[in-house]
Amino acid sequence: MAEPALEGLIEALRRLPGVGPRSAQRMAWHLLQHDRAGAARIADALTAALSKMRHCTRCHTFTESDVCATCSDPRRDPTQLAVVETPADQAALERSGGYKGLYFVLMGRFSPLDGVGAADLGAGRLLDRAGDGVVREVILATGFSAEGELTAQALMAALKARGLKVTRLARGVPAGSELEFVDLGTIAYALVDRR
Repeated sequence: MAEPALEGLIEALRRLPGVGPRSAQRMAWHLLQHDRAGAARIADALTAALSKMRHCTRCHTFTESDVCATCSDPRRDPTQLAVVETPADQAALERSGGYKGLYFVLMGRFSPLDGVGAADLGAGRLLDRAGDGVVREVILATGFSAEGELTAQALMAALKARGLKVTRLARGVPAGSELEFVDLGTIAYALVDRR
């Protein structure tokens, strides 16, 4: 039987996505046995992030300021608003270098089975933001999972009801891939959405 402090560390590490009991044990033992300085650094960084990070008042991503750097950047196109599920999705769009508009981060997606609905995702705040008179196009950049599609459909209906132009990220066969290795759902969507 493990000591209570070790059990607490293992249970805390298990809260991370993709980390099961064995991985959590290996991480805990590694930090305690080989990298106590790293463990202290992780603890300090978590404490600092928890005390300093909050949601941007405009886009809802994480920031240390009231308004994040992206929302306050005058070089961004305020007429485009991309709706993403997570800050990680926002970062992926930014890394692409192809989008220069602004964002709204839902911090999740609709999941009726888990009790997550429009109010939980700040849909009202999104509708207010998109209807500010400046936004001309809302780009739904949610994932293509069942929940992501449900989120996109529900938001599209609400946004179009307010007279806004709404588009959805294209989906299809990735550039440089071989058709034989692409899943059937992706091929089907690529055929339907062909240009």
